[in-house]
Amino acid sequence: METEPLIDQKRPHVVFIPFPAQSHIKCMLKLAKLLHYKGIHITFINTKSNHARLVKSGGIHDIDVVPGFRFKTVQDSPTCDAEDDGVEHTPTNLFELMTYLKENFYDSFLDLISSLETPVTCIICDGFMTFTNSIQAAEKLEVPIFLFWTMAACGFMGFYQSKVLVEKGLVPLKDESYLTNGYLEMEIDWIPGMEGIRLKDLPEFIRATSPNDIAFTFLLEVAQKADNVSRMIFHTFEDLEASLIEEIRSVFPNVYNVGPLQLLLNQKQESKSSEFSGYSLRHEEPECVQWLESKEPNSVVYVNFGSIAVMSLQDLVELGWGLVNSKYEFLWIIRNDLVDGKPSVLPKELEDVINEKGFVGSWCTQEEVLNHRSIGGFLTHGGWGSIIESLSAGVPMICCPFLGDQLTNCRQMCKKWEIGMEIGKNMKRDEVEKLVRMLMEGEEGKIMSNKALEWKMMAEMATGSCGSSSLDIEKLVDEITNLPKT
Repeated sequence: METEPLIDQKRPHVVFIPFPAQSHIKCMLKLAKLLHYKGIHITFINTKSNHARLVKSGGIHDIDVVPGFRFKTVQDSPTCDAEDDGVEHTPTNLFELMTYLKENFYDSFLDLISSLETPVTCIICDGFMTFTNSIQAAEKLEVPIFLFWTMAACGFMGFYQSKVLVEKGLVPLKDESYLTNGYLEMEIDWIPGMEGIRLKDLPEFIRATSPNDIAFTFLLEVAQKADNVSRMIFHTFEDLEASLIEEIRSVFPNVYNVGPLQLLLNQKQESKSSEFSGYSLRHEEPECVQWLESKEPNSVVYVNFGSIAVMSLQDLVELGWGLVNSKYEFLWIIRNDLVDGKPSVLPKELEDVINEKGFVGSWCTQEEVLNHRSIGGFLTHGGWGSIIESLSAGVPMICCPFLGDQLTNCRQMCKKWEIGMEIGKNMKRDEVEKLVRMLMEGEEGKIMSNKALEWKMMAEMATGSCGSSSLDIEKLVDEITNLPKT
């Protein structure tokens, strides 16, 4: 039987609602943990299956004994088993999950809140969870709601602009010929801080040819509902996106930039008995870091396409041969559902040469890997969690964007921040080999590496005692502390 940690009723109490995907949960857990350090009580709401995965991966064992930090769950399917140990939601069944939550989350959430013994001060909701009527729930509870976008300001703006594109008649596309006739090369020239961004650099959902496309209508709904909330939190920092943040502040009166969260957390010293350190829905293999220990500084390429992206076996094989042919050692994360959502089997010839030059794991502690002295470059899908973690470690990147804000992130990291180069999603071994060598030994790679180290220093300044992100965290805490409790 679950026991509630004893908590001080006088302290503010924040309820977190994450989007049910690995990177979103990880980022929101970090903010929740940071606020908890600041004396705020936390209730963190996962779906039952994701909570079970989090527990099984070893991320949150003993959390129930931490005063003022508790996990609660909502159902994510009619037959959901709290002991479910399946793999993380894939892009295919993620929409099935979202459909269920759209119909059932609101009532389940209100029932859950009514069962809490502690008054709720406010809700911090993932910006993508407004489809569950979380804004209406906050209104019914008569508590303020903050939208936390677990991404860069440019990623948010890429989604937010969808309603502007509709108003201008630029999307949805007239027909499928617009996908190949050069139309997507059109530059969007009205977003400060994103100069030169093209239609093709915005989330692929805008490429729909029907206004009733499910992904397109979801994107549009997210953008429209954002206008109903005045408090916005972003996982970025001021110097990285100054002009874009200024533009967002002209629309939303209360904006908090709180990144990189891990750098803020690194400054906190707590006893192991009162903290949790894991954020992963998957088991993180210590062998990955152990393998790195014997490698020379800046000699290894780290390859990871995140928790949701999928690719064909042909692309996986081409990527493998490109890595091998580059002659550089590599740490390659291949999830058990990376290849079209199924386990992958590499050709024996490729497996044999990989064993000579690389190490293949199924998941790892990414921030520990990126900060390891042996890592010289990162081949990534361009998810914001990966980019800000790489940036915080001063590691340059090759980016292969698959979906969502990854396309916008890739454009900004290559053209605006100058810390990466893009590779096509359809893998060719010669291109992989060429770009890996450019990254690790070429003049372009050296320039990007130096630039990445500059951004690392800027991130450390932002999270220092008087840095912009540290000050925004204090402002956020002050606002929450001074809100009335219901």
